[in-house]
Amino acid sequence: MIHYKKMRQLASFLLLLCPLSMAAQTITNDSTQTIDEVVVKGFRIPRNVLASTPIQTLSHTDMERLGIHDMGDALKRFAGVQVKDYGGVGGMKTVNIRGLGAGHTGVTYDGVQVGDCQSGQVDLSRFTLDNVSLVSLQIGQEDNIYQSAKAYTSAGLINISTLQGVSDRKPHLTTTLRTGSYGLFSPSLLYHQQFSRLGIGAYTSYERADGVYWFTLKNGIKTIHERRNNSDIKTWRGELNMSYQLTDKQTLQWKAYGFTSNRGLPGAVIYDNTYSAERLRDKNVFTQMLYENRFSNRIKMKAAAKWNYAWSRYSDIPASGYKEDTYRQNETYLTAMLWTNPLQGLNLSFAQDYAHNHLSMTLPKAANPTRNSLWTALAANYQIGSFSVNASLLATNIYERVKQGNASNGFHRLSPAFSMQWRCLQDFRLRFGYKDIFRTPTLNELYYTGIGNRHLNPEKSRMWNLGTTYSHTFNRTLQLSLTADGYFGNVTDKIIAVPKMFYWQMMNAGKVRQLGLDVSANIEKRWGNDWTVSATGSYSLMKATDISNPTAAYYRNQIAYTPRHSGSASVLLHTPWLDFSYNVLFMGERYTLSYNIPDNRMKPFADHSITLSREFKLNKQQLRVQFDARNLGNKNYEVVRFYPMPGTNWRLSVSWEL
Repeated sequence: MIHYKKMRQLASFLLLLCPLSMAAQTITNDSTQTIDEVVVKGFRIPRNVLASTPIQTLSHTDMERLGIHDMGDALKRFAGVQVKDYGGVGGMKTVNIRGLGAGHTGVTYDGVQVGDCQSGQVDLSRFTLDNVSLVSLQIGQEDNIYQSAKAYTSAGLINISTLQGVSDRKPHLTTTLRTGSYGLFSPSLLYHQQFSRLGIGAYTSYERADGVYWFTLKNGIKTIHERRNNSDIKTWRGELNMSYQLTDKQTLQWKAYGFTSNRGLPGAVIYDNTYSAERLRDKNVFTQMLYENRFSNRIKMKAAAKWNYAWSRYSDIPASGYKEDTYRQNETYLTAMLWTNPLQGLNLSFAQDYAHNHLSMTLPKAANPTRNSLWTALAANYQIGSFSVNASLLATNIYERVKQGNASNGFHRLSPAFSMQWRCLQDFRLRFGYKDIFRTPTLNELYYTGIGNRHLNPEKSRMWNLGTTYSHTFNRTLQLSLTADGYFGNVTDKIIAVPKMFYWQMMNAGKVRQLGLDVSANIEKRWGNDWTVSATGSYSLMKATDISNPTAAYYRNQIAYTPRHSGSASVLLHTPWLDFSYNVLFMGERYTLSYNIPDNRMKPFADHSITLSREFKLNKQQLRVQFDARNLGNKNYEVVRFYPMPGTNWRLSVSWEL
């Protein structure tokens, strides 16, 4: 970009070189010439191409244009990811990366970890995308070593960043109204304003749906055509954010979050029984504060504190009578990080985290455990020329106590990881990484009345990754990006439920071997400033086999709910008048158990959808209208066995930005 000021300086210099007679003529005939600013637009190299480990991202604009409205739909478009979706508007959604299980997936929300010590799985359906600026998934050892120690504890990490602040001091208000199939009604409000040193933001949303839809499902030789019942939901979310610039080098951020939902759990459709009376009420409140001090270009530090309270009540009306269980979680979390650049090309970091968790249950003879966790992480990043390497060492120490019975002996372990990248050609990079990590048994697995086992060992995972990336821009109007990552891994001491006499109990009885390939591609073509067409695709080939018992019939069979083949593709056309996108999600056959027989087989499926959107500018305000049509094939496919997904459905969104 040729700056206007520099062009004026150049013009003035040329005038000084003119003869004095010409200068005199210029004075008598005064005129001004304006040189237009020249803007050269280029492509930014995608982050996943530059990283030394697999990382995938979706921005707020990407999700809007692709018609993505919930976190589950966003993550389904990432390679190597399986989202367990129990169907309906309010269905729970958990994420499994490369066949490791949802417990190996961590989640951060604006840089601070989100946890669930009870189940070890974060239900991503509680997060909306209206106020999210970026969703990313990182597998293995991340390049960014300026992070909390707990961020190193997972095999894969989902990072959710919300919309923060505005560049000017005018108030920005966006209101959205969404309606659609199954009685969906969802208004939301987003507000941002920047003062001198203070920035404030607020977000609130409400969602309700009856969740009733017709489905066709085949159970054995019988075909069922029924309505999905007890799948209603009412949800409220609210956030308040504040950021204050203490000095030019110090920043303070504060967030308060509230969530409540009341939903029905429709249950599995077994044979022709569609009855379900299960209900789940959730309440979650947390507040977090983050302080950062950038002492100089060579040293900086961050510290954060969080308090989290979660309450849930499960109820049912089985044949034996009304049943109700209540669970409460209290968490206090502290973290501090120090980063330094002692030498050219060398970065070092140290992080110390502490968490206090307490779980109380109304179950008979409940242990009501308390867990104290300490994580200490040392990490280094070194770059020389076209070569970079990252290494980290995590120390985990966990101590537990209970109100009834005996507590576990705790968990103590060192976890190393490293990754490296070599830019061997201008547009071509090679990357290699390893991570040795473990999943701590959840409090349910250890202490749940009747099935918990206090002698469980951690579920250990060792992962190797070898990949290549390529990105090139042709004639400043066409960009092609490609990534391919092959991986190998082993999970030992896998925690599974094993029958023992007349009851089930959690045991370390599983071993899983993973061998797979993740491929992603993106091509984008631009014409001028207003025309763009892009195509994105991802494909995963994964062989995750059960190697627990060589004499078992299921030895080397694919583990449950893990497809060999899966992928997604989308085409997006951006014009001055309309944005159009076509999306397809594909999942190959899976099995409900590790015993891969025809009775346990689940059929492959493809979900097709389209999105149409347009923006209207009215004075200084902006109106955006979007229409989505999903599952165009009208197939009641199953992500989880006996949980049929909705057929063809639609959604209309109208946003007004002031």
